Amino acid sequence: MLNFKISSDEIDKIGNFTKEEKNFRLKNLEYFNDTGFPNKKNEDWKFSDLNAIVSKNFNKLDIQFGKSKKQKVDFIKDFEHNYIVIINGELTISDFRYEEKDKITLKSFINDNYSNRKENNPLINLNHALSDKGYFLEVKENYKFKKILVIYYLFTNDLDENILNTRNKIKIRKNSELHLLEYVVNDSKKIFFNNVHEDIVLENSAILKNIYLQNSKSSGYFHKYSINKLFTESNYTSFIFPAGLKFNKLDLEFNLEGERSECNLQSASFINNNEHQEIKTRVNHFSPNCRSHQNVKNVLNDESKGVYQGKIFVKDVAQKTDAYQLSKAILLSEKCEFDSKPELEIYADDVKCSHGSTSGNLDKDSIYYLMTRGLSQQESTKLLIDAFLNEVADSIKSNSIRNFIKTKLETQLQDGY
Repeated sequence: MLNFKISSDEIDKIGNFTKEEKNFRLKNLEYFNDTGFPNKKNEDWKFSDLNAIVSKNFNKLDIQFGKSKKQKVDFIKDFEHNYIVIINGELTISDFRYEEKDKITLKSFINDNYSNRKENNPLINLNHALSDKGYFLEVKENYKFKKILVIYYLFTNDLDENILNTRNKIKIRKNSELHLLEYVVNDSKKIFFNNVHEDIVLENSAILKNIYLQNSKSSGYFHKYSINKLFTESNYTSFIFPAGLKFNKLDLEFNLEGERSECNLQSASFINNNEHQEIKTRVNHFSPNCRSHQNVKNVLNDESKGVYQGKIFVKDVAQKTDAYQLSKAILLSEKCEFDSKPELEIYADDVKCSHGSTSGNLDKDSIYYLMTRGLSQQESTKLLIDAFLNEVADSIKSNSIRNFIKTKLETQLQDGY
């Protein structure tokens, strides 16, 4: 097993901190060192023993990584967009050419929350202790972005058994709107670990539409914890297309703090070879008259593993809650594995909540029907998989962005099947 105890000296190497922040980092480092990487004893990691995964695949994990070198950016040409470029977690360049720049704040993230709480997920404590890069993005009141913002997350080819800890925060002020594409481009051919903490706040009547997409397959090991606060009449829509990483866990928490707030999450991915992917969600209905909708789709092939853990929590005051959760998986191989754990915890009596999970093989009658129309078995299978996954992409309203996403999904499918 990889012995990954971190010396407190590593914090001093990051930078000079106030006494309060230094104590905050040391305390979180102590929490992580006491626990180490999470294993199956932790209920939230019962399907993804990260301690075993890291020990099996890494000989070391280098904490220190020099300043990111300049990287040529292959900008998307399919549609007009603003952009931010993040290289190995570090904010480098940005261009808001289509916007009123005085309505936007962008800067490197500075932590100002020094809670010493021991988190259930030790990777959050690790991030609190060692995060040294990231960004803060704010959209000011009463402003709607005219074009989508693409955040290019680039990872350079000199990453080799490094661990990156970054922390990002996005704040959408009241009556404002942002459409966002998180686009991950990894040039590293070697393994590394990317540990991200994300904090998103939607003030009253704010709107955020977010798409998460991998450009291509890579050997990266990714973990992201995202906490999202939604206030009165705010709306957050998220489309997740996370296929392509060696290991990927998205730990997403949504707190519906204000009345009539709404959260919609849809995901579609094709998992291949020995890739390991998990989406874990917790949607907390803390106020009345709120809605949440989750639809997670996975297609698994070869010796891949997929996991979905989803919990809906409804507080006693959260009457008139409308919450829906569904997970579907198609298994193309006898060696692949899909684990699902849907949960409801409800303390209000006037609610509409449902959850479901299904997994199985492709329908043989559907394959046979397509073959009678002249398609081969492989063509028929691919057509059915395409239709299954593209249902999520079809929900994207912009034609140019939707076509761009579908092209990427098609490439993933061609590479893996």
